[in-house]
Amino acid sequence: MNAPGHGERGEAVVFSSLLEDSAEDLYENAPCGYLSTLLNGQIAKVNATLLGWLGYAREELVGRRTFSDLLTVGGRLYYETHFAPLLTMQGEVGGVALELRTADGERMPVLVTSKVKSGADGRPQVIRTTIFDASDRRAYERELLRARQEAERDRERLQRLVTTLQRSLLPSSLPQVPGLRAAAHYHTASRDEVGGDFYDLFPLSSERWGFFLGDVCGKGAGAAAVTSLIRYTLRAAAVYDSDPVTVLDTLNTALHQEYRGDDPRYCTAIFGILAPDGDGFSITLASGGHPPCLLLRADGTADYQHTPDGLLIGILPSATFTSRVIHLGPGDTLLLYTDGLTEARTGTPDGRYGDEALHAFATGLAPTTASAAVAALADLLEGFGTGLDDDTAILALSVPSPEEPQP
Repeated sequence: MNAPGHGERGEAVVFSSLLEDSAEDLYENAPCGYLSTLLNGQIAKVNATLLGWLGYAREELVGRRTFSDLLTVGGRLYYETHFAPLLTMQGEVGGVALELRTADGERMPVLVTSKVKSGADGRPQVIRTTIFDASDRRAYERELLRARQEAERDRERLQRLVTTLQRSLLPSSLPQVPGLRAAAHYHTASRDEVGGDFYDLFPLSSERWGFFLGDVCGKGAGAAAVTSLIRYTLRAAAVYDSDPVTVLDTLNTALHQEYRGDDPRYCTAIFGILAPDGDGFSITLASGGHPPCLLLRADGTADYQHTPDGLLIGILPSATFTSRVIHLGPGDTLLLYTDGLTEARTGTPDGRYGDEALHAFATGLAPTTASAAVAALADLLEGFGTGLDDDTAILALSVPSPEEPQP
C-alpha cells in the first residue's frame, strides 16, 4: 500500500481542524438562535447569533427579561394562550411562526421550537428554544401572495372578457311572435373559456320566422369567431332562401371554404322555419349532425323529432340534408338543446345523462310551456355540478293552450 502524499496529509490536517470546533463556539455562532429559559420564562442563556439578530447585549437579557418580553404584542398573546400551555402539556412545540421585536423596534419573523429539559427525577428544569430567522421565508410568502392576488385579478379580468364576448354571440332577447311563446337559456360550463353553442329566433316576414340552435367544435376565441360567422351566415341565407335544407347547405359551403386549411372547423345545427297554421304553427326543420329536438305534446307525451341523413356541417365540401314538417298545436312545446346536456357526467353506470334520461325527463314535464321547460332544464343543468363538461344552449317554443293565462 502506498503511503499518503504530502497533499493528502495536508487535507487531512485541515479536515481534522474543522472537526475540532469547540462546543461553545458551535453554540454561540450557530446559524440559528439558541435560548434557554427558566420555567417562568426568564432568560437564563442566549447565544451570540440571537443577540446579533435582536441588537441586544447579553446582560440586557439574561436574568432581566423573559422570552415573551421579546415578542410583539400579538406574538406574546399567542405565546401565553397557546404556545406555553401546549408546551406544558406536551413537553415540546415545534415550528411555530412568531415575531420578535428587535432592540430598535423592528419586527423579525421567526420560527420557534421549544423543548422542556427534565432532571434525573423527571421534573422539568429548563426550557430550551431554537429560533430560525424566517425573514426570507416571509418575503417569499408575501411574494407568493402578491403573485396569487395578481393572478386572481387577471383571471377576473379574463372572466369578464369571456362573459362579454359570450353575450355578444347570443341574442339579448327573443322577439315576440304572435301566438307563440319562446324561451332560451345558456349554461356556461367554464367561466374561463368562450363556448361555441348558439341559438337565435328572428323574423323573416310578418308571417314567417326563422330559428336555429347549434354547437361549434372546440372552445375559445377560435370557436367564438366561427360562431359569429355561423350566426351571420344563417340569418343572411334565410333571407335569400328560407328553405331549411338550402340554408344549411349554404352554411356548409361557407364553413368548408373558410376553414378547410390547417384549422378545419365544423358545427352541428338545427334550422327551422315557423309559419302560422290554423290554431298553431307549421314548423319545417332540417338538421346537420345535431341531436334531435323533442316535441312535448299537450296530451302528456314526448317524442324525438328525427331528421335523418344530416351530416356535420362544414366537414365535407358538399353534404346532404333533409327536412321534415311538424305541427305545433295549443299546449305543445318544441325543445332544442345542445349535447352538453345529454353528455353530462352523472356518476351512474352509464356514465352520461343520455337520450333516454332526457326523454323520461321531458315526458315528466309534458304538457308544459316554453318558459317552464327551460326553467326545469336550467335546474337540471345546475344539478350536474362539475359533471357538466361542456356549455349547453336550450331553446323552447310553445303554443299557449286555451287554459294558459295571457301575458
